[in-house]
Amino acid sequence: MAIDFEPTPSTLDARDYYNQVAREQMRPISRKYDVEEHTLPVEWVDWYWETGRKRAVTTAKLGEPADGMIQVCVQVEELCWGDAALYLRMPTPALGGSAVSAAGTPEQRQRFLSAFRAEGGHPIWGAMAITEPGAGSDAAAIQATAELDESTGEWILNGNKIFCTAGEGASQHEGGFVVVWATVDRSAGRAGIKSFVVPAGTPGMTLVGCEKKLGIRASDTATLLLESCRVPQENLLGSAEVKKRDPKKTGDKGFKGAMATFDASRPIVAAMAVGVGRAALDFTLEELARQGVELRWDAGLHEQSAVERDLIEMQAELQAARLLTWRAARMISQGKTNNLEASMAKAKAGLAVTRITQKAVQLLGPPGYSTKLFVEKWMRDAKINDIYEGTQQINQLIVARRILDYPSSMLR
Repeated sequence: MAIDFEPTPSTLDARDYYNQVAREQMRPISRKYDVEEHTLPVEWVDWYWETGRKRAVTTAKLGEPADGMIQVCVQVEELCWGDAALYLRMPTPALGGSAVSAAGTPEQRQRFLSAFRAEGGHPIWGAMAITEPGAGSDAAAIQATAELDESTGEWILNGNKIFCTAGEGASQHEGGFVVVWATVDRSAGRAGIKSFVVPAGTPGMTLVGCEKKLGIRASDTATLLLESCRVPQENLLGSAEVKKRDPKKTGDKGFKGAMATFDASRPIVAAMAVGVGRAALDFTLEELARQGVELRWDAGLHEQSAVERDLIEMQAELQAARLLTWRAARMISQGKTNNLEASMAKAKAGLAVTRITQKAVQLLGPPGYSTKLFVEKWMRDAKINDIYEGTQQINQLIVARRILDYPSSMLR
């Protein structure tokens, strides 16, 4: 499939704008909120809600940008070049909004996403609650339940959700919402998994606490407890119908519809990884140049130093991850199925950013390992890209299944 990756003028403009945001709004407070984990970055949240959000809202009103999802990925790369954790702390619908957009009705999209687009108001967050203590990479193992109360027309949710990105903001702040995955029929397996929008402050949804993490410390990664949590019937995303799984098929529409959220979100996570990797590589190149280390891009392999070979390999890894990400993103804009490509981009970017940031620390020696520089922080922030939105192993498994055309029962 031929894809033209030449950025349009609007994408170049967006790249420059968000790079400026990264430099002026994010980098100056990056270390502060890495150290002060779980502290709300008020100045960043307020600035984005009052100023930065207007650009996103204007773009939405004007329609899709010429480059569609590629422009979104470019924006994400620049913001995560600034600080990936602060990007995750932005007051946006985020993953929860992606789920509503992917599986919700027009009325649901209007009801749950309009607050973000409205003028004025207050910051809002969206989150997705999937992972449980006993259900990580295998989303079909979800134990949280949803039972319909016929007398009131409400769904009653019960369960324990962990590692919910933006879970604190989405569950505690007015206008926020959490998309909770739960089973309406355990005997139906994956076909019984449905997603429900739970608005912030709903009785029965309790914030248990936030995780202390290796990296992305400014991001609130929450544990949520659902105890007889009631939501209206119309808060179910998609159909409540449960179809028993056909063993001859690789899945069912209900579960596949919910999982389709990842086909849109994985290229964005890959773009995040590219941003962090580029931050580490850019700084390493600048620092080594300052020390007089010359990088000869056109030198033959036998003429290059070990450092030159490392840097060229880092650049190649980054570019490969970026191009795979843009390919998956372009397919979304064209309305094409990108399950294979999204997983390829996510797997490659997660591996690339881990290698690039670790190598950057190594090349810079003791200063790279110290908190005097951001390089050690980028290494810590990088690893999560190899874990969330499907681990490296899970995404490689998806790629293998799609290439070999194997169902999950044949390749685990």
